[in-house]
Amino acid sequence: MKKAAESSDDEVRDELPDELNAAAYAGPYEFPDNSRRRKPGVMYLVFAVGCAALWTTRADESALVNDGFLWAAVLLAVVGAYSLTSGWRMKIDEKQALVAAQGAVGFAVGHASAQQVWRGLRSRPTWRVLIYSAEEPPRRRGLVLVDAVDGRVVEHLVQENPVEEWDI
Repeated sequence: MKKAAESSDDEVRDELPDELNAAAYAGPYEFPDNSRRRKPGVMYLVFAVGCAALWTTRADESALVNDGFLWAAVLLAVVGAYSLTSGWRMKIDEKQALVAAQGAVGFAVGHASAQQVWRGLRSRPTWRVLIYSAEEPPRRRGLVLVDAVDGRVVEHLVQENPVEEWDI
């Protein structure tokens, strides 16, 4: 018996789904806000309360409810509290971070890029901005950390850009 739809290897094509194709997307990219962490945090706390309530009311009379429910409640409560406290609302976008970085370094900026990173135990969102001076080739470069919650410059480092000589 032959298969109804036989295909050769030449006909097989691997494609990205339309929603993942970045080349087809036009417009500014918006970084997701860290405050989204609060939604699962609330869910963890609700499940923690449910586990604790089951353990409190049914632990003595049910074969299915044991001390594991209490441990699950404690673990879910800890993870839920962490999710709530690390759900910072970002008020500074990458463009505002670039402006703050330019003010911190004290020279005219040419090329620059911003990357979102997190600092500390509670994962405070921070923009890491790499900047070069406007000369060609750039004479100075800097690295600036800008807090994404309140816009203050956390740290900055400025140094001379080393001249690179290529021997070909």
